[in-house]
Amino acid sequence: MLTYKGLAITWLGHAGFRVSGGGVELVFDPYLIKMRKERPANLVFITHEHFDHLSPQDIAKVSSREKTVIVASKNCMAGLRGVPCRETLHVAPSDEGQVSGVKYRAVPAYNTNKYRAAGIVYHPPEYGGVGFVVDVAGVRIYHPGDTDVIPEMKALGRIDVAFLPVSGTYVMTAAEAAEAANLINPDLAIPMHYGVIVGSKNDAIEFKRLAKCRVEILDAEE
Repeated sequence: MLTYKGLAITWLGHAGFRVSGGGVELVFDPYLIKMRKERPANLVFITHEHFDHLSPQDIAKVSSREKTVIVASKNCMAGLRGVPCRETLHVAPSDEGQVSGVKYRAVPAYNTNKYRAAGIVYHPPEYGGVGFVVDVAGVRIYHPGDTDVIPEMKALGRIDVAFLPVSGTYVMTAAEAAEAANLINPDLAIPMHYGVIVGSKNDAIEFKRLAKCRVEILDAEE
């Protein structure tokens, strides 16, 4: 866990994070997490429908029918049916809103050079996956979902904290993530998307070596 400008930031493993502060708690893409349901979040953000990002059993651990609003890409509609929450909001890139005083904007997320077959990327633009730029207590956080370095990163505006995938195969490699960090220029970058399906801590270490911004490598919550 890391404290940044009054926010407690916890890596839940893989692409999952918990951010607490300003009277709210947010969770991004929980997968194989250790958290208990007794601690429901105000907001849960889901970037796309793949099992390691949309995990109904993990979302249920951090969601309640009384408290939680889920904000998810439109391709998550079927996968979220039956997941307990107060409300579900489905978004596409450029959609924005505010819940519990937290402003959010969905942004593009897609591959440019990670292929499942010749000429076919894992996450094409038309697939509809998203990233999120979230403003909580005056801190702007970027969770990019599964993506490569894309031109739209230039238009994110000020980013205080960027969670960046570093494992390659389906997302940016460590070198590409460093390129993205140098493009976005966050105050702090935290590597993610390694250690479960593909990639290792060595990818995070290499990212830290290459990135020009401050980088913190977090241990996953036990």
